[in-house]
Amino acid sequence: MEERIIFATGNQHKMEEIKEILKDLNMPIYSMKEVGIDIDIEENGVTFEENAMIKAEAIAKLLPNDIILADDSGLEIDYLDKAPGVYSARFGGRDTSYEIKNQMLLDKLEGVPQEKRTARFVCVIAAILPDGRKESVRGTIEGQIGYKIEGENGFGYDPIFYVPEYGCTTAQLSPQQKNACSHRGNALRAICKVLETRKSCV
Repeated sequence: MEERIIFATGNQHKMEEIKEILKDLNMPIYSMKEVGIDIDIEENGVTFEENAMIKAEAIAKLLPNDIILADDSGLEIDYLDKAPGVYSARFGGRDTSYEIKNQMLLDKLEGVPQEKRTARFVCVIAAILPDGRKESVRGTIEGQIGYKIEGENGFGYDPIFYVPEYGCTTAQLSPQQKNACSHRGNALRAICKVLETRKSCV
């Protein structure tokens, strides 16, 4: 049976980025929902690494012959002691829109000067291979929290994450620019190297 990658997510925006960045792997890549898995996985870890591996292990039990990838990602704001961190998706309530979440964070940083608004996106990808080997890699992008919501291209916290090198938020970058510098892009390229032993990867 042809090897395939199953990514433990149901997030369509995330899958679009994943498939674009890993397209040169020449392996079919599916979300867990695309292969008929729809389960709730309790992410009760206290680090990105723990949560990513929890998700990967849950799917690997169901699909032991596939390469399983799972990520946990979030926004760390230094002024807020690296919050929301691993709770990024749950910040302000899991069902709260990101427009509201973003505004809540801007409100918390009201009056905070630019030099103290440093932040980063973090993405950890865990991999479980059919032979049982487990790996994890981390990717980051450094930036600042802006002063208003800007940009239509991204999702999540992208509209408030300002990247000085580009002079705009990650929601104002083109998909190609974002994939080249993003935390997820950096982590995916790192996990690609891990998979090189199984399939050639450009």
